[in-house]
Amino acid sequence: MNARTAVGARRVTVAAIAVGAALALSGCGAGQISQTAQQVAAVNGNYATQGQIALRDVRILYPATQEYTNSKGGKAALAFNAINSSADKPDQLTGISTDLGDIHVTPADKATIKPLSELVAAGPGVQSNPSADANGADPEAKPIRVEITGLRKNVTPGLTYPMTFTFAKAGTIKIDVPVDAGPKTPRFESSKSGTAGGEG
Repeated sequence: MNARTAVGARRVTVAAIAVGAALALSGCGAGQISQTAQQVAAVNGNYATQGQIALRDVRILYPATQEYTNSKGGKAALAFNAINSSADKPDQLTGISTDLGDIHVTPADKATIKPLSELVAAGPGVQSNPSADANGADPEAKPIRVEITGLRKNVTPGLTYPMTFTFAKAGTIKIDVPVDAGPKTPRFESSKSGTAGGEG
């Protein structure tokens, strides 16, 4: 093999390696068909806006009591803030639908949102509107409770579930709702645990 042939062979080898690397890297993000493509960080709720209504921090609560199991056949609690940005027109939440199960709102007659105010759906144990003072809402207003009963499947943290909110004036808002991740797991520490930036 003469020098010119050797140089040509090296060029072909380098080109082949470069093409192979490019193909491998481009395949990493292709498709987005895996189950993880629908996963989101489960620590914060989702949000959406339509017309005068802004949905904020919409999430299915992590089961904190025996009443809410988030398991097939059981029930789950839904939490959200619905903010009415209109200066003079009230709106009303007339319904929520999901393939997960049946939605029950308690009390159903408290789902009206005054102008420049908000409707809060909170989990069990919350007795007053936690953001009333900050948003100008009635500080005596109590949150509604929204339950998903007769769950048709397990509700899993890290995944999202489509829901449709219907308002009298703003119309329908479709949103993918995540599940709270729940309490953080404490980190296990031992005498062999290293410190960040230390020598290990």
